[in-house]
Amino acid sequence: MSPEKVSPEKSKAPVLFDRVLLKARQERAVRLGAAAFLLDHVASDAAERLAAVNRSFASGIDLATPGDVLRVALEKQGVSLRPVEVTADDSAALPLAPGSIDLAMSLLALQFVNDLPGVLTQVRRALKPDGLLLAAMVGGDTLTELRQAFAAAEAEVEGGASPHVSPFADLRDAGGLLQRAGFALPVTDFERLTVRYDNAFALMQDLRRMGATNVLAERRRMPSRRATLLRMAQIYSERFTDPDGRIRATFDIVWLLGWAPDASQPKPLRPGSAKFSLEDAVKKAGGKKG
Repeated sequence: MSPEKVSPEKSKAPVLFDRVLLKARQERAVRLGAAAFLLDHVASDAAERLAAVNRSFASGIDLATPGDVLRVALEKQGVSLRPVEVTADDSAALPLAPGSIDLAMSLLALQFVNDLPGVLTQVRRALKPDGLLLAAMVGGDTLTELRQAFAAAEAEVEGGASPHVSPFADLRDAGGLLQRAGFALPVTDFERLTVRYDNAFALMQDLRRMGATNVLAERRRMPSRRATLLRMAQIYSERFTDPDGRIRATFDIVWLLGWAPDASQPKPLRPGSAKFSLEDAVKKAGGKKG
């Protein structure tokens, strides 16, 4: 079966991210010596979450996770994932035939997809009935401190502000995306990590080594002024320093879990009648098969 074609209307998603630049930034991060602590943490968590599913997967994919950290982590559990990339033109069809996979995973990649509803819909159609999507993306208030410091510094030094930090989906947005894409039993979960640095420039260096610097399509093309950067670092220190003199940076991880619809699945309860954690949902929905 050939990969599913994307309908014309799906190609009209707004272009928020320069995905060609994203690839270049990720390649630069590898050359600099990647800062992988966040990805390592999420990959370890993903392996634990998947281990809670009492079933085996024969045809899994890793959708655009940077590097091979996820595939290495899951090989220890006997789970093999085939890497699948999202193209620079992410409205294009993924190389996945309908009903061809039983597991799709993606870590810290979906936040940079322009047509995320379209990509999730393609993944859902590529999953076999009762196939699983388990993904994590940066979201919520990630880098809120850096965003605030840049905005204040630019307003003060330059008389206006330009975008430096990408917009991120929150927990409610993520749940809506799963429902819109047609996943059954959709569940979202949230984790907040606080990472501390000596100063704002140390944080920005780590972001370069993560391949996570500004790739917004509407970013300012000229480098930031030295005076603006110095004032940004000063404001960051004034507002977000802990008692020991180190600054803090927020990283929010939004987890998404959904199943391709299948007649054997339990029917959803009435809205508001119950709440489950992601771990409970994995165990309940995945534990019915050996």
